[in-house]
Amino acid sequence: MPKVLIASGILRDLDRPFLKLLRDAGLEIAFPGPRRQLTEADLMVELKGVTASLAGAEPYTRRVLEASPELRVIARTGVGYDAIDVAAANECGIAVAITPGGNHESVAEHTLALMLALARSIVPQHDAIHAGNWRREIGVPLRGRTLGLIGLGRIGREVALRAAAFRMPLLAYEPFPDAPFVEKHGVRLVPMDRLLAESDFVSLHIPLSNESRNLIDARALALMKPGAFLINTARGGIINEDDLATALREKRIGGAALDVFANEPPPIDHPLLKFENVICTAHTAGVDQQARDDMGYQAAHAIAALSRSEWPADQIVNPDCRPKHRWP
Repeated sequence: MPKVLIASGILRDLDRPFLKLLRDAGLEIAFPGPRRQLTEADLMVELKGVTASLAGAEPYTRRVLEASPELRVIARTGVGYDAIDVAAANECGIAVAITPGGNHESVAEHTLALMLALARSIVPQHDAIHAGNWRREIGVPLRGRTLGLIGLGRIGREVALRAAAFRMPLLAYEPFPDAPFVEKHGVRLVPMDRLLAESDFVSLHIPLSNESRNLIDARALALMKPGAFLINTARGGIINEDDLATALREKRIGGAALDVFANEPPPIDHPLLKFENVICTAHTAGVDQQARDDMGYQAAHAIAALSRSEWPADQIVNPDCRPKHRWP
């Protein structure tokens, strides 16, 4: 019986419809031994005899894939797949699937929560009161403040809709915009430098790629308004973290909210963890309860479809693997 490894930590120990879908497809379910995000070394062990991985953010490197000859599918809970060596997957005939539409609203809600927390100094006030201090902070309003969205895809559009409810003027940098959405919701498309210079809040909603890595560096940060806030719910590598720490240390921007880091989890002595005006969450923007269940089901659907020799094209990100792809 083909085996599916439930590698995604957010799905561990859950009895949800995704498990029934896999079992009904005649697939055996396996959970990994380590109760943490799996490392490359962990995967080298856990993927032995596994046909499909219902994956999280663990690293599917070339070394891992070449050591896992029975692996035919990696179905990722989410839309980012930068932790997967897609070129190696193509060579090995491994289909890589994602779950489009599974968590975009969750990420948008988390983004607004981070914006409000920054603007209202929620965390410093909370910590002060718990320490016995009555610290009253004057917050920054969202209403009337400009939000700049770097990326206006599925997630960026959901953030725009929510920000509009706060009466925030909207700027966006997006090379391939949804023109009807832009017109309907009054989004102004601008070059990135102008967006950085005019926005009171800058929020990142682009994938990590060779082009976007370290996109927000010392130059970009220098363009931002003094007092502006930076929010990242996309991927940590988009920001040069050393440059951001310098900008914060020199008080060139107002603060940052980070759901993601270049290396996760960040070390306890990471420079960005030393600032009171940096709010951090543990890469959880896209995993509220509903999104978790939806993504688990969509990822399981892709695996079940491939087990029936179907091809869920709307979920497969590497169609070049198809000539070599075989269910076991």
